[in-house]
Parts: sequence; structure tokens; C-alpha cells
Amino acid sequence: MMTTLKLLTGLCIAASLAAQQAPQRPKILGVAHMAIYAKDLAKTRQFYEDFLGFAEPFTLPKKTGDGVRIAFVKINDFQYFEIFTEADRGEGQLNHISIYTDSADAMYGYLKSKGVAIPSDKGSVGEGQTGNKNFNVKDPDGHIVEIVEYQPDSWTSREAGKFVPATRISDHIMHLGVLAGDLDKSMEFYGGILGFKEFWRGSSSPNMLSWVNIRPAEGEDYLELMLYSKLPEPGARGTKNHASLMVPDAEKALAELKKRAAKGLYTPPEGKPMEIQVGVNRRRQINLYDPDGTRIELMEPNTVDGKPPPNSTAPAPHPNQPKAGEGQ
Repeated sequence: MMTTLKLLTGLCIAASLAAQQAPQRPKILGVAHMAIYAKDLAKTRQFYEDFLGFAEPFTLPKKTGDGVRIAFVKINDFQYFEIFTEADRGEGQLNHISIYTDSADAMYGYLKSKGVAIPSDKGSVGEGQTGNKNFNVKDPDGHIVEIVEYQPDSWTSREAGKFVPATRISDHIMHLGVLAGDLDKSMEFYGGILGFKEFWRGSSSPNMLSWVNIRPAEGEDYLELMLYSKLPEPGARGTKNHASLMVPDAEKALAELKKRAAKGLYTPPEGKPMEIQVGVNRRRQINLYDPDGTRIELMEPNTVDGKPPPNSTAPAPHPNQPKAGEGQ
């Protein structure tokens, strides 16, 4: 009896030690950026900088040295748009999304312990050209998810408090929307591994679930999983893979945008007028589209009546379609 008790005690201690030694997930602090492709950098700069009022603190050159490869458009000290001028991968306008953490090294070890593949794994976390620690993983749909840790000597930190003009139509990326073909797999990755928590789900019809909103345990910014019954063609994915910018007052934002549009800085696509709508989530919003079709959503932080929107009970779709990262 004593031998059995000792064995059980030893096994419990060993299990406890193993749990203590297993890498723990570091904090995910929020959305860092959305990286998108641009066929015409001048037109794209006009949209994000002249029309939306953001500033561009730095760029990265092409390897050939004859132009800009990536233009960085600043929303605030922690959030950016990255504008890629190279050819897209044939998967639509999205290059990647990025979340930031308090420790890229710890996140690297944690994700490897969970069996998450690290593309182009070099055995450790390096620094990018702008001086921040970063590495990439892929979600179940093949979207590249960059993990970044801001460094005190990086270009990002160097420009803290700068390039934040009063012309900015918003000072916060509220969420990023990304296509998701299998909700269960997406939740295993974002929820089970990265620790995101679901806080709302909505539908455009009672027959099929359309959106699931998930937030990191330590942050306020969130991701919106854009579910589908049929994967959109690459050129049409920009309405789904989108960014949502917070505005405190949609009417004031619309009035200012109309003034700028009158100067020739923006022409709405046919059938998509620049107007205030109330979404299924009961928040007022304005949908805009950059020159390559990526949707930029301006949204108020609160619902129209102060009450939370009801959760949809519609079933999730289960499309038998190629995933977004399979290079159609």
C-alpha cells in the first residue's frame, strides 16, 4: 500500500514539475498592423494619407534599390498599415496580419512547444529591418500571422509621439477581419493556442453564422473571423479581409471625409456610397475602399442604444472549398 502511495505521489510531483517547466504563453497585447498589397503606391498613399489623414514615418526599399517595397502608414505608436508594392501571392489583397506581444522569444518557444510550424525557422527570433523582434506563423486558412515585439531602439520606438497629425480620421485599429473556412480549426489555433476569447457572433441571415469576434486575453483590439459558404475569388477578398478603425462620432467623421472627397481625394466604388450604416452589431459604421478594394471600416465603439447586440445562434458554415492560403 505504501509503495503504491509513494508511486502515485511521485507521479503527481512529476506531472506538476512538467507542467511548471512547459513554456507558458506570453501576453498578446493587441493588433500591430495589417499588411496589404498596392498596385499603385501613389494612389494608395493618397487614400491612406491624404484622404484618411495618416502619416508615413518610414519606408523600406526594394532589393533592387529603385523604389519603395513597403510603406509604413502610422495609426498610433503601436499600430500601422504596411503597404507592399510587390506582386501579390494570388490570394487577394492581404499580405499578412500582425499581433504584438511582450516577449517574442517566449512566444516562439511556446508556439513550438504546441507544435506550431515556424516558416523559415532559424532556431531563434531575429530582428526585422525596422529593428523589432518578429517571426511568422500561419493560421488554419494559410494567413500569415506575424508575431512582433517592439524594441526600445527600433524605428517604431524612435518615432514614438511623432507622425500623428490632427488630420487622422482615427487613432486606433479596433479590429482586423480575416476569412476563416473552418471555425473549429480557427478557434483551436486562435483560442486554444493563442488564448483569444470569443465575445460575440453575428449573422447576416438566420441560416448561417457570418462573423465571430475574438479578443486576446490581455488586449482590447480583436479579430473578426469572416466565415463563408464559398470562398470569394481573390480579387473580391478585400471586402472580407478588412481593417476597422474606431471613430467616436460617425457623423463628424463622414462630414470631414465628404470635404476631403470633394477635393478629389476619394471616389466611392459604384454601388458602394460613402454613408453611415448600422451593422448587425448595432454600431454605426462607414465603409470605405482603398484603390485595390481593401475595405476600411470606420466604426463607433458603442452600440446605437448602449445595449449589447444579441449573439447569433445560426450554425457555422462548413464549406468544402480550398483555403485562402492555398495559392489559387
